[in-house]
Amino acid sequence: MVEPLDPLTRFENSPKRRVGDVDVDCVSRADLVAWCAADIAAARHPPRLVMDLNGHALSLARRDPAYRACLAAADIVHADGGFLVTLSRHRAGPAIPERSATTDMIHDFARAFSDGTGSFYLLGGPEEINAACARELRRRYPGLAIAGRRHGFFGHEDEHGIIDHINRSGADIVWIGLGKPREQAIARRWRDRLTARWVITCGGCFNYVTGHYRRAPGWMQRANLEWLHRLCTDPRRLARRYAVTSPHALWIALHG
Repeated sequence: MVEPLDPLTRFENSPKRRVGDVDVDCVSRADLVAWCAADIAAARHPPRLVMDLNGHALSLARRDPAYRACLAAADIVHADGGFLVTLSRHRAGPAIPERSATTDMIHDFARAFSDGTGSFYLLGGPEEINAACARELRRRYPGLAIAGRRHGFFGHEDEHGIIDHINRSGADIVWIGLGKPREQAIARRWRDRLTARWVITCGGCFNYVTGHYRRAPGWMQRANLEWLHRLCTDPRRLARRYAVTSPHALWIALHG
């Protein structure tokens, strides 16, 4: 009789799918939560680096060797872009089970760890957004421990103090919302100095928690059109990005 794999071994041996220059883990949002819980229970150190892949990231990885190296150093790269899931189901190789947008994941994790088994540190965004995100998470998930938080405006000279603050907070999961490629570079650079179990890069996720950015309707999310909703609601910030990165990312995903 074959012995069942323990959770950590099972997750660490989950299939990966090569998309362009990046290996993507074929895991669900529930898998990610369970994987994190297992790492917290095992007191994993150094922390596991968790980064996302969407169209912007796929294009940037092709153009920026330093950013590509950050993704290669991650323990987990999950599919934030819905088109990656759709393409994986129609091409040879392992399928990605579902989209794992960080804007959904932060709620998955908050709900799962509202029993006190895991705590958050929120790093990034303006002070008012960061503080509002912490308040909203506490309101929606009353048992969730927000061990600490800090806005995202700092220089290299501040990093030692911020790392010390995160470690003293005792946070299990550090959410870094500083935007690509800065958040990935910082996560990689700080990894061996942090005592947390997971470090998750999450872009503008805090803005969605607070409602300052609005999610697309469900039908647009299911049709892989959330990017279009974002473009229409914030054209000044996103028009150039999507005009350049979306066609490039699709070409990479289709042709490698």
